[in-house]
Amino acid sequence: MSASLKISNSSKFQVSEFILMGLPGIHRWQHWLSLPFALLYLLAIGANTLILTTICQDSALQQPMYYFLGTLCVVDMGLATTIMPKILAIFWFDAKVISLPECFAQIYAIHCFIGMESGILLCMAFDRYVAICHPLRYSSIVTNTLILKATLFMVFRNGLFVIPVPVLAAQRNYCSKNEIEHCLCSNLGVTRLACDDRRPNRICQLVLAWLGMGSDLSLIIVSYILILHSVLRLNSTKAAFKALSTCSSHLILIFFFYTAIVVVSITHLAETKATLIPVLLNVLHNIIPPALNPMVYALRTKELRAGFRKMLYLDQKKKLSIETFPWISVLLK
Repeated sequence: MSASLKISNSSKFQVSEFILMGLPGIHRWQHWLSLPFALLYLLAIGANTLILTTICQDSALQQPMYYFLGTLCVVDMGLATTIMPKILAIFWFDAKVISLPECFAQIYAIHCFIGMESGILLCMAFDRYVAICHPLRYSSIVTNTLILKATLFMVFRNGLFVIPVPVLAAQRNYCSKNEIEHCLCSNLGVTRLACDDRRPNRICQLVLAWLGMGSDLSLIIVSYILILHSVLRLNSTKAAFKALSTCSSHLILIFFFYTAIVVVSITHLAETKATLIPVLLNVLHNIIPPALNPMVYALRTKELRAGFRKMLYLDQKKKLSIETFPWISVLLK
C-alpha cells in the first residue's frame, strides 16, 4: 500500500488548510473575470456608501423605510466584502490557500449576512404593510425604538441561528483532499471533501434555511397579501397605484433575492460534483444583490433621487457641479 493511500485512509490525519481552486473547468482563463467582479464590488461599495451618506445628510430621508434601507446597505457591503477580496486575490495573485479557521469563519459570515438580508427585507415588508394598511397609526407603531429592536433582533437571530453550520462543518474529518472547486468556502463545497458522513451538514443547512429564510418569505407573502387586499378596497385608482408604487422597489429586491436562493440551492443540492454553473451562480448571488439593491432604489425612489440632487448641489461655491457629469443628470431625472 502506498504512503499516500495510508494517509488517505488514516482517520487521524487532518488537513491543515484548504486550497480554493476557483471556477471549475476554466482555471486557465478565470482571471479574465476579475474585471467584471471587481467592477461589481466597487459598484456595491460605492453605491451603498452613497445611499448611506445621503440618508445621513438629508433630514427628509430620516424615516423608518430609509433606516431599514440603510441597514440593508450595511449588510450588503458586509456580504460583498466577505467574499470579494479573497476571490480577487485568487484571480490576481493566485492566493488560493485558506486556513481551516478562516474558511469556517467565511462560511459563518456568508450565511449570517444572507440571513440578515432576508430579515431586513421582512422588516421593510412590515413597514410597507403598516404604512398602507394602517396609515393613521404608522407613526405610533413604527417608532425608532421598534426599528432598533427589529434590527438588533435580526442581527442576533441570524448570528446565533447559523452557528451550527460552520460548527458541523468543522467537526467533519478532512483526511484526504483539500482542494475546493470553488472561489469561496461554501458549506456544501467544503463538506464535499469530508471523509465521513456529511448528511448532517446538508440536513442542517436545509432545515435552517427553511426555518429562517422560509419563515421570512412566508411572512413577507402574508404582508403583501394584506397590502393587496387593502389596496383593492380603495375607491381611487390613483391612490391604489400610488400605494403599490411605493412597494415596487422592495418587490423587485424580494423577487431577485429569493429566486436566486432557490436556484442556487437546487443546483448545489442536485450536483454531486462541483461544476461551473452552480459555483458561478453561488458567487454571483453574493455580489449581484449588493450591487443591484442600491441601483433599484436609486432609480425607482423619487425621494432618494431628490436626496442625491441635494447632496450634489450642496455646496455651489465648491462647484461639484452636476453639469460636469451629464450622465448623472439622466439618472436623477
